[in-house]
Amino acid sequence: MTDVLNLVRDLIARPSVTPDDLDCQRLIAQRLAPMGFVCETIVRGGVTNLWARRGDSGPLLVFAGHTDVVPPGPREKWDSDPFAPTERDGYLYGRGAADMKSSIAAFIVACEEFTAAHPRNEGSIALLLTSDEEGPAVDGTVIVCDELKRRGVQLDYCIVGEPTSGEKLGDTCKNGRRGSLSGRLTVKGVQGHVAYPHLARNPIHLLAPALAELVCQQWDQGNEYFPPTTFQVSNLNSGTGATNVVAGEAVALFNFRFATSSTPQELKDRVHAILDKHGLEYELAWEQGGEPFLTPRGTLTDALTRAIAQETGVSAELSTTGGTSDGRFIAKICPQVIEFGPGNATIHKINERILLDDLVPLKNIYRRTLENLLLKD
Repeated sequence: MTDVLNLVRDLIARPSVTPDDLDCQRLIAQRLAPMGFVCETIVRGGVTNLWARRGDSGPLLVFAGHTDVVPPGPREKWDSDPFAPTERDGYLYGRGAADMKSSIAAFIVACEEFTAAHPRNEGSIALLLTSDEEGPAVDGTVIVCDELKRRGVQLDYCIVGEPTSGEKLGDTCKNGRRGSLSGRLTVKGVQGHVAYPHLARNPIHLLAPALAELVCQQWDQGNEYFPPTTFQVSNLNSGTGATNVVAGEAVALFNFRFATSSTPQELKDRVHAILDKHGLEYELAWEQGGEPFLTPRGTLTDALTRAIAQETGVSAELSTTGGTSDGRFIAKICPQVIEFGPGNATIHKINERILLDDLVPLKNIYRRTLENLLLKD
């Protein structure tokens, strides 16, 4: 465990809250260079990105992830300093322990072991890391992918080290993610006195039937890999705060998490049709947070799930649940993308942690996947 644990501890000790990298990637590059990786740092908008590659032939397997972490929150609520990695009761505690500095450390040590044992392996290995996954994600993985596309670099397989496991290490892999589409709906009314409703036009009353219809819609059926598209209202605001004033407008914020069964334009068109049917005077601003991506069962999913079974005896489930990830950018230049990492029960929480006993199996799974993909039978 020593190699992985020491590297995880060193990374956690660097409070690399988005977009600050605090030399995490410099440390990683120093570990990669002796293996023959050519390391390139790409800085944009205060974000640090690392592209490191060993070999120049195909197939190319990429390990992708992020060195940034979310803020720790109130430090007094942590049982130990979030940036002082602490071993306690069989766990390693610290911000980023699960999301996702343990995965990165496991990537590195897996590569060290694999290249030492197989110095003339087929294909190439690369790492793509950013310090802007937890933030706006506009100067991170997406700009590296754009640059790789411009250069004509062909990615064949990518493993994103997001924490995907549930009850036990290896029980879940993400072979896709739903898209995210948000809307800000402003319904216009006429402000007035509640005692004279005929002189006012209540936007809350106008919005309510349309909103009820939107909530009850079945947007699609999903498919083999994705659950049906969901619609959720996340915020509803109106009024002056007084009980005797009819509001002049009502604002609703909502979000779709959509499957590959629907397109963003189809969802937009259906929403506008419902609002128009109810005769609302409204403004609707759309923002797309990410497109869905999917890797059907194939070479990469087989190699990874076989590695998990070899190492842990667990039969991994392929899943597309959860939020968006940088996999959505990588999928535009890589035909097979899958996410796999440690348990996600404490990510973004106070006292984030990872089981110490999971560190070595995690590293071994990544190494076995390399063997399954880059070694001849």
